[in-house]
Amino acid sequence: MTMTSIDPTPGATLGTPRTRAVHRAIAEARRGVPVVLAARHPLIIVPAETVGAEGLRLIDILSNGHAMLLLAPARAAAVLRHDVPETARAIAMKLARPLIDAATLKRAADPTMEQILPEFDTVAAPAEAEAALALGKLARLLPAMVVAPVRPGWASRKEGADLLSVPAADLLAYPAELAASLMKVAEVAVPLDAARDARLIAFRALDQGIEHMAILVGRPETQDAPLVRVHSECFTGDLLGSLRCDCGPQLQGAISRMAQEGGGAVLYLAQEGRGIGLINKLRAYTLQDEGLDTVDANRALGWQADERNFHIAAAMLEALGIGRIRLLTNNPEKVAGLAACGVEIAERVPHEFAPNGVNDAYLRTKASRFGHLIG
Repeated sequence: MTMTSIDPTPGATLGTPRTRAVHRAIAEARRGVPVVLAARHPLIIVPAETVGAEGLRLIDILSNGHAMLLLAPARAAAVLRHDVPETARAIAMKLARPLIDAATLKRAADPTMEQILPEFDTVAAPAEAEAALALGKLARLLPAMVVAPVRPGWASRKEGADLLSVPAADLLAYPAELAASLMKVAEVAVPLDAARDARLIAFRALDQGIEHMAILVGRPETQDAPLVRVHSECFTGDLLGSLRCDCGPQLQGAISRMAQEGGGAVLYLAQEGRGIGLINKLRAYTLQDEGLDTVDANRALGWQADERNFHIAAAMLEALGIGRIRLLTNNPEKVAGLAACGVEIAERVPHEFAPNGVNDAYLRTKASRFGHLIG
């Protein structure tokens, strides 16, 4: 078996200064280290899920005004025990000083934990609330952030000397910039049971994160409008054969159908759980076991029902030399999302599989709340 390594553009792995700052901010967020959100009214921010005593101490010292817990509206409504405006970008809740303990903040962020919480008062959310929550999402953490106005001259104090500053605008622009940086890094023939002529092409973006894969059957790049499946990775369904979803049958069915038609491409995106990540998907499963459907479970965690970045798929198709496709999907929103990213879709091809006795409610939710054309 021969593998072809593809050299990326020289120097591209480091990215621009603005993307490097976002990469570092994501790493700091996962470690629970505060960063400063550079904006007209700068904030010091840290995820509630990962913050510890030291992070709270830094916010206490370096802030200039009251600290807040930022939550998405659906999660905030549960914490506050009353309705909040669904159109709000974020809901801010005032934190008393000394700052509330880290364990309580984690419970406020995570609805799967024991919900013994204090009473919170709401305050006006800062202008950069959306960018603050975006950092939590980019780090694949729960979008719940402890934020406070940062003290003027924070960087000159010994406690702030090592803190990273990242522009709010760069966090919001990052998903599109990440797709633009995508590059092929390896290609190899991998004969599959259903497609002996299959090839894998690995793609990596500048964040050096989990790679996206293209599974090519035959030579789809030579066809006018090859069959294409845009498939988000599903550890539980694709690898373990979970019956909770239909992802495994959809993946294997797509490969088999492409082999029968003489070619096609599966774009296997590293966007588990419609973009919320594996751990958050498992949390959503816990909430589903308590009675929520897949849409409301994602929203209860503070995420949108679908957080996928289809710019990644568009960039992969362009790199593969595939300009026009027949899209294998039941999801009209996927058709619209790819078209909005510049993908020419000649036809939507249905891709339906019968319920298995476990995923029946899941498939009904797909039809009734996501608008999938099934059943």
